[in-house]
Amino acid sequence: MLLKELSEAFGVSGAEDEVRNILKRELKETCSIETDSLGNLICKNLDKKNKLNLMLCAHMDEVGLMIRSIDKNGWLKFDTVGGIDDRILVSKQVVIGPQKIKGVIGAKAIHLQEPKERDIPLKSKNLYIEIGAKDREDAEKKVRIGDFATFDTEFEVLGNNIVKGKALDDRVGCYIIAETLKKKLGYSITGAFTVQEEIGVRGSAVVSYRINPDVAIVVEGTFASDVPETKEENYSTTIGMGPAITIMDMTYVASKELVTRVLKLADSNGIPCQLRRTTFGGTDGGRIHTSREGIPTIIVSVPCRYIHSPVSFCSLLDIKHTMELLEFIIKDLEERGL
Repeated sequence: MLLKELSEAFGVSGAEDEVRNILKRELKETCSIETDSLGNLICKNLDKKNKLNLMLCAHMDEVGLMIRSIDKNGWLKFDTVGGIDDRILVSKQVVIGPQKIKGVIGAKAIHLQEPKERDIPLKSKNLYIEIGAKDREDAEKKVRIGDFATFDTEFEVLGNNIVKGKALDDRVGCYIIAETLKKKLGYSITGAFTVQEEIGVRGSAVVSYRINPDVAIVVEGTFASDVPETKEENYSTTIGMGPAITIMDMTYVASKELVTRVLKLADSNGIPCQLRRTTFGGTDGGRIHTSREGIPTIIVSVPCRYIHSPVSFCSLLDIKHTMELLEFIIKDLEERGL
């Protein structure tokens, strides 16, 4: 299953090679493929030329860790890469570097902590990774300072069409765009799989300037907050209610015309759809829509619970409906124009 392979792949910001290689393998029969100097993967399908230069975009990278020091006892100290809540890190299993060395994130045991320490959430600077090394020299045989680490999480299909895995933000978008590019839709489409989104939406700035599309569709994995202790009025998105259309976030304001058009397409084709009901966060769309003279951009997302953590959840039905809606958007844009 391609989504499983993408989810389990190592792809922390700045180390997206494994994800990129999977996508290159999947698309080599249907697309021309190029990697730019920053590492973005640009895949153009081989269908006929059409009137709109259309770009589909998803980011390959995920949040993770970077090893910053190795002490004399072989413990690894690290910094976080991207937005991670330090409180979820303790006891999590990770894999480190090109050799995927296994390790566990540790901290001072609670029975050794002073009472005042127990009331303070642990910070990443107080944590370490243990890899079973006896000392620094032993650890350096396996791991180097500057190596990246990601969570060691198995992708699985659970009940009620729910899947769990790491990095669904945004391997789910990579999966949807890859599957769309494989299909013979009859239109020429450029797929941009970007790097370094999680540390400042950097790849999309480069690739959107280069491709200079007439219109861009960003496919994301966005956070769902339909969980206990959260009032329904505060839900950002809800799993099982279809793709979510972004109206606004911290870096982007959607075109009202495009949002209305997409919602009408969903309704007329019987596809469940929802609005992303928060202004928090940011995506590649923020960089793309302000590139060059401005690029009309729509953000379509699959709701995912627990993103930026060792494991997240999403719905296979939401993925299916997002893929269906994406095809209708492409067809509508190509036949009617902007």
